[in-house]
Amino acid sequence: MAENLFIPDAATKAEKYQAVIPQIEALITGEPDLYANLANTSAALREAFGFFWVGFYLVKNEQLVLGPFQGPIACTRINFGKGVCGTAWKEAKTQLVPDVDAFPGHIACSSASRSEIVVPVFKGNKVAMVLDVDSDQLADFDETDQNYLEELMGILGKTL
Repeated sequence: MAENLFIPDAATKAEKYQAVIPQIEALITGEPDLYANLANTSAALREAFGFFWVGFYLVKNEQLVLGPFQGPIACTRINFGKGVCGTAWKEAKTQLVPDVDAFPGHIACSSASRSEIVVPVFKGNKVAMVLDVDSDQLADFDETDQNYLEELMGILGKTL
């Protein structure tokens, strides 16, 4: 795969996901290094959608530990069930948060973050990591993001 993404001009959000997901899949297929795949996935998502922050937290020693990401510096460790990421890990389901200030126990890694979506990535039936995507706009994520990011994390999970 080339090191450039094709992102269609004037596309809807769904059309952008439909164009970008196969490109990310081609980029990570056959690459055995997890960190390379996570770095390229986060970079591709940020480039395609202009997200404020996009990255991964990996389950290590009963905590979520910061992995590859794109954006401002971030929290390094998150406990099980804490914040949006820890809740996605605990509940093993996507957390779609239109206003992070209204989320009980939200961990403010950046005061500029206003909305968030966190998608768990499974190895077998256990959460191995989470994809965390933040926006500096309220209610910036919806079911379209959830559906396509869950699809993409399913593809990524197969590489684990």
